[in-house]
Amino acid sequence: MKKIAVLTLFLLMGLTTIAQNKNAKATIEVDGVCGMCKDRIEKACFKTKGVKSAIWDVKTHQLELIYNEEKTNLNEIHNNIIAVGHDTKALKASDEAYATVHPCCKYREEEVVNDHKE
Repeated sequence: MKKIAVLTLFLLMGLTTIAQNKNAKATIEVDGVCGMCKDRIEKACFKTKGVKSAIWDVKTHQLELIYNEEKTNLNEIHNNIIAVGHDTKALKASDEAYATVHPCCKYREEEVVNDHKE
């Protein structure tokens, strides 16, 4: 009986390990307007343990991620992005965090957004 219990425990542990993806991919919409925003957003992602790749496109506002689900999750990544002052489609940065971004990066202001259009 004891051997069956131990065997069952090992099988369950193996299933939970298999269920998590070490190379999960996701796309997040993140607000920003320039190269400085790109650097800030990508650095916030890389500060999240388990993020392997983070590439934000200035024109489309799409952040392409590859991350290890065993070490992090999308909610944690979203929280690190809003902590540096950038809104995501799911969460909005606090006014205090938004105030820390450079004046040319104030993506909530229409005048700044228009200045960055080509």
